[in-house]
Amino acid sequence: MRKTDMISADQALPGRATAIAQMEPHFINQTDLSAPLLPHEECIVLGLGCFWGAERLFWQLDGVISTSVGYAGGYTSNPTYEEVCSGLTGHTEVVRVVFDPQIISLQQILRVFWEKHDPTQGMRQGGDIGTQYRSAIYTLTAEQQTVAKATMERYQEALGAEHVITTEIQSLPNYYFAEVYHQQYLAKNPDGYCGIGGTGVCFPPQ
Repeated sequence: MRKTDMISADQALPGRATAIAQMEPHFINQTDLSAPLLPHEECIVLGLGCFWGAERLFWQLDGVISTSVGYAGGYTSNPTYEEVCSGLTGHTEVVRVVFDPQIISLQQILRVFWEKHDPTQGMRQGGDIGTQYRSAIYTLTAEQQTVAKATMERYQEALGAEHVITTEIQSLPNYYFAEVYHQQYLAKNPDGYCGIGGTGVCFPPQ
């Protein structure tokens, strides 16, 4: 099986019943990564390649309260990083972004998402190849789903028919925190690998 072949549920590793790591507070702002959302907070889960660089994009934004990295969109419960990299979990690497919509809108969050990766590459992002690097937007509400699909339509129009967006948009099926050493990785390791850049498509905001 190729690294770019998506598995089915009956091919997936079984996983485990308990979480793989005890979470620590956010390395930068000390927020509780596992805390329930407050009434003024909103959350969306995004996959745009290697989650180290992707997470840094979002924790730097005004209005973002907290970020964490993890695994979503697959079948294996509480997977390890090694299991996800094997391609046998169905998960993609994602960033969970908690934000204050009174300060930064979902549209602004998604603008960063679209413009900082190439959403047309399928099961890869640049030199990172495999199903765990696929582009994805996992929504928590019907309103988020509507906004996400509308922004995709606008970006597809900007790209034209020769470049087809492959981003997966669906309601969040699951989210599992990645191991502690992955959380805010590039703050802990400033010279670490970052595969995220400005390779997406840009267009004037509406």
